[in-house]
Amino acid sequence: MTDHHTGDGHEHEHEHPDGAVRRVLHALKPHSHDSATAIESAESSAGAGVRAAWISLIGMMATAAVQLAIVAISGSLGLLADTVHNLGHAITTIPLLVAFRLGLRPPTSRFPYGYRRAEDVAGILIALVIALSAALIVAESVGALLDPRAMTNTGWVLAAALAGAVGNELVAVYRIRVGRRIGSAALVAEGQHARADGLTSLVVVFGVVGTWLGFPRADAVVGLVVAAAILWLLVTSARTIVRRLMDGVDDGTVDSIATVAGAVPGVRGVGRVRARWTGHRIEADVEVSVDGAVPVRDGHLIAADVLAALVRQVPHLHHAVVHLEPADGMARPDVPVT
Repeated sequence: MTDHHTGDGHEHEHEHPDGAVRRVLHALKPHSHDSATAIESAESSAGAGVRAAWISLIGMMATAAVQLAIVAISGSLGLLADTVHNLGHAITTIPLLVAFRLGLRPPTSRFPYGYRRAEDVAGILIALVIALSAALIVAESVGALLDPRAMTNTGWVLAAALAGAVGNELVAVYRIRVGRRIGSAALVAEGQHARADGLTSLVVVFGVVGTWLGFPRADAVVGLVVAAAILWLLVTSARTIVRRLMDGVDDGTVDSIATVAGAVPGVRGVGRVRARWTGHRIEADVEVSVDGAVPVRDGHLIAADVLAALVRQVPHLHHAVVHLEPADGMARPDVPVT
């Protein structure tokens, strides 16, 4: 069995400009083996996740600061509740930051696969907070339906609610985009959480508009609709996180690995292929058949070529174990290995 780790020390076959020009171009735009997939290393993708979490945290705190200032001017208790909710969301960013940091720690004898699964644990916590948000909105909406409350300082409340909706949506778009790029389900879930908070702020907007139009229960009705939308976001986020905890991968991932490995020169066939997410990176093991007469050194080189092709062409792949079998003794992929 040949066990290979990815790294930045593998050879590049394409040419680069010489001297200082090459160094400047590399610093401004780090290259990859395949510009179509722009695959990042585990360290750089984790760094992108940490950066996204910090930037969005600053954005949320700025939004909350604007809302708090308007709360001080307007004295709106409803707006204060919405602001406190947004501040609570900011706090949930901390477990995500801790998870990204843990993921960078090297494996140990107790945790031989490392700590990247901490991201998925953080994702479960985020999903629970999203569920709590939906439950609170339902409770508030039902209460407002049964006992409509007068809203004061509606102009200020509207301004703060719009600030909350826009700020949270900007954070959501940024987090989801980075999360999908680096393959982090937890960061995508945090983006969905920000989107849920933005929808919560929209409930306040519709409440103000309803008050102006003479429909004091408008915010309650819209709140129930928004709660349903948040529950849909919850299902979408939780489904991905739970699938990863169950070692599931996206459709087509295993087929893609098999196709890439089978196209490497010297590979006669591909047997069992397995893959799973660990945090925002994929680990895989692949059985490939080669000519049984090739020397061990040549077989090792073929295995190295398989790994290089997988790293170059399969997004988010970080680690692969390539197992060689003689072509005439290849185990069938549908027969369990005991």
